[in-house]
Amino acid sequence: MAQTAWLVVRPVITAAVAGKADPPPANPPWPVGLRWTRRIGIGRLPFGVLAQLTDLGIAIAIFFGSYSVLTNAAHQKDPGYTNPALFFVIALTAALPLALRQRHPLGAWRMIALSILFGTPYVDDWMTTPYLPGAAIAAILVLYSVAVRCERHITVGVGLISIFGMWALSARTAGGATVVALLPLLAGFLVRQRVMARRELQEREAAARRELAEQERRHQATEAVLTERQRIARELHDVVAHHMSMIAIQAEAAPYKVTELPDETRRDLSEIRATALDALTELRRILGVLRQEEGAETAPQPSLDRLNELVGGARGAGLTVTVTETGDRRHVPPGYELTVYRIVQEALSNAMRHAPGSTVAVAIDFAADALRVSVVNEPPPDGRRPQEPPPGGGHGLVGMRERAAMLGGELSAGPTLNGGFAVDATLPTSR
Repeated sequence: MAQTAWLVVRPVITAAVAGKADPPPANPPWPVGLRWTRRIGIGRLPFGVLAQLTDLGIAIAIFFGSYSVLTNAAHQKDPGYTNPALFFVIALTAALPLALRQRHPLGAWRMIALSILFGTPYVDDWMTTPYLPGAAIAAILVLYSVAVRCERHITVGVGLISIFGMWALSARTAGGATVVALLPLLAGFLVRQRVMARRELQEREAAARRELAEQERRHQATEAVLTERQRIARELHDVVAHHMSMIAIQAEAAPYKVTELPDETRRDLSEIRATALDALTELRRILGVLRQEEGAETAPQPSLDRLNELVGGARGAGLTVTVTETGDRRHVPPGYELTVYRIVQEALSNAMRHAPGSTVAVAIDFAADALRVSVVNEPPPDGRRPQEPPPGGGHGLVGMRERAAMLGGELSAGPTLNGGFAVDATLPTSR
């Protein structure tokens, strides 16, 4: 029983004192049926502004009309009666809520409810109907706004209070007044349900688009990682195949350099040569699979010997590049040279795209325990704009990180404090 009573009391309390309406839409669209007004110029105004101006116009008409009706009705009932201040207050409280309903529909309803509550006894004395016509028109419009902008339980509370008040003020007209009050509430509720359903559908579509974009981004990132790993594999297989060829050649030539080799050693060298050739054959087969795709690279893989050529190309594109090398380059394994070359190549390419004409500092440290690479570019000079990234781009950092991780190293990349960009990689060589 208590729960049932609370289901009735809660909407009433919320509507009377605690409830709030939804905020007004920032830029409401024109209704489809009124879009023809663009041809006469009115439809070019923001619909929210026009709706507010229309309400103000109706409110002014209700104010002056109500004041006139009250004055005439009072003079007909009692020619000697005059109370302009009372007429002014009743007319104003009947018109003002309509001017507020776009911004504060629930507050406008509370105001019109109080206006009818305190003004009806006077109106009933002077007129044949208990309700001022202007106040009734304003109440219908305000009830519609409440149903459109308030949650369902608040609308129910507003309806209950309005119906109870009609029966308490005038039982003889309460039946018809109840029907008149329920119609705008029902119409507004249906409009709200339609708007909420459309908004929910749009939110679902937006969420689906975001999810699809995120899946596409993850797919592109995964594809970029796999493509870069395949490229790295091709390059490293070239390096490994070169070393296997050297092993086979040296194993074959060793018996001719030393004439007095034991037969067992000769057999071992022959077995080493055969194993190296078998491994080389398998590597070539793997390389054939990796290079079946159209446009696969078949040129020899670059090393640090071509670093000057790479830097020269960057300088020809407008960059100011300085290169600093410390340590001994001679003991760097070929796989490391290829990784360093590719990291510097990608970093310079990024600088040419995003900071054209900037100054770039390339530093390579050939330490005993690790090989460290740093490429730092300054922001572009005044008047130079970064180029737009190509479609599907943005995965160069993925490739650099994959190359560093392959050698057990780390790579970090990010903006500098002065607006430039820095790439730093550390590749351990003593493992």
